[in-house]
Amino acid sequence: MAVSLQTKYPLRPITNVPRSHRSSLLRVRVTCSATTTTKPQPNLEKLVVEKRFVNPPLVNDPSLQSTWTHRLWVAAGCTTVFASLAKSIIGGFNSHLWLEPVLAGYAGYVLADLGSGVYHWAIDNYGDESTPLVGTQIEAFQGHHKLPWTITRRQFANNLHALARVITFTVLPIDLAFNDPVVHGFVSTFAFCIMFSQQFHAWAHGTKSKLPPLVVALQDMGLLVSRRQHAEHHRAPYNNNYCIVSGAWNKVLDESKVFEALEMVLYFQLGVRPRSWSEPNSDWTEETEISNNQA
Repeated sequence: MAVSLQTKYPLRPITNVPRSHRSSLLRVRVTCSATTTTKPQPNLEKLVVEKRFVNPPLVNDPSLQSTWTHRLWVAAGCTTVFASLAKSIIGGFNSHLWLEPVLAGYAGYVLADLGSGVYHWAIDNYGDESTPLVGTQIEAFQGHHKLPWTITRRQFANNLHALARVITFTVLPIDLAFNDPVVHGFVSTFAFCIMFSQQFHAWAHGTKSKLPPLVVALQDMGLLVSRRQHAEHHRAPYNNNYCIVSGAWNKVLDESKVFEALEMVLYFQLGVRPRSWSEPNSDWTEETEISNNQA
């Protein structure tokens, strides 16, 4: 399209206007005429621009918020765990047993980390949302791999209620059936670590500057799974660092290739391939708000 502009009067600066008359000078009208010529344009395909959110807004997402049902299950889980802990302390005091319950508690802490890794490996690699009993958690963990940072947006009870329900139904019968302080030393610590493992997991995705100083200190001491260690789990090929309590078992399990051996056994016996053998697609590319330098 060619455009030409022609002025009816030439444009010149206005000069020699007395100062006393300048206030009455309001405007100068300039008339322009324009002629346009258009050339036929070829047919162009419609350009479609699709706006894609790298990090979808989830501030008010109801799926990340706690409900009263979630809170009640967490309260029930905590009650059964602390009842078990109280039985261990009171029973140890009455029977003058201190070392055995403490050692049992330590064993519960160590085995809870191992248990979290085995369970995490299983639901990361096998089954889907239709799997009985654990289908919901499998779907949730697959979604977590697509958007790992959303776990930091989940409210406390929303994040813990599923495990709290399991702990309630498991620990309550033990509370009613046993009074042995050693048994309860193990059960209370194991159950506590399993129920709160999702909170430890969320902290492992947190930004250091936003985490409570005590949590950062426990991560740095290796008592809770660290941010740097768990970040390796969210990098291809997504087949390591499954433990999410302390992470102490991760190096042992990864270097001895325990999970790889189990995958081979399941494949040759049942013909089932784990998800970690498949090339990760774009859905498993981590979309994160946290840079690795903050870990």
